Amino acid sequence: MRDLLLGSAEDNSRAAVVGRGLLLLGLVVYGLRLARVPVGPAIADSFLHLVNLPFHEAGHLIFAPLGRFMSVLGGSLMQLLVPTVCAGTLLLRTRDPFGAACCVWWFGENLLDLAPYIADARALQLVLLGGRTGAEVEGHDWEFLLESIGWLHLDQTLGLVTHRVGVLVMLAAIIWAGLVLVAQWPSTNDEGV
Repeated sequence: MRDLLLGSAEDNSRAAVVGRGLLLLGLVVYGLRLARVPVGPAIADSFLHLVNLPFHEAGHLIFAPLGRFMSVLGGSLMQLLVPTVCAGTLLLRTRDPFGAACCVWWFGENLLDLAPYIADARALQLVLLGGRTGAEVEGHDWEFLLESIGWLHLDQTLGLVTHRVGVLVMLAAIIWAGLVLVAQWPSTNDEGV
């Protein structure tokens, strides 16, 4: 189990571990920047928002056969399923715990990406994909979802909790990735570097 979650120094050059370390440093810096953004529309300006958006939109189509509620929820679900499947594949199929930790970080980032959308369920002020706000159209996903289950009055709380859980997931992923790097550091001189 330890080798599955942390890997080992075998087949890892110092150059590969240093490269992963630089990637991890980038995730730390970018993650801190995202975590400091208050729950609101500014998260939509992040680069990864544009990466997440096609998965969100595809989720609506993929889950459409399961009815309206699941079709609407499917956008947010797909945003979370894609990094989850990537993490599972990297961990279980390719035995790459560092890559899996990066995908867990991405999962947490997706929670940060969803938080403003959830928190906006009553206000409907976020600008949607078509360039108009939820108030200017028929509403948006999280208004429908929270209203359907009688939780619309909890939108701000749920958005804030989602943001905080996302930050915690990103932090846990960074710690995991750091432990992987320590475990993978070659103990002997590497001829390839």
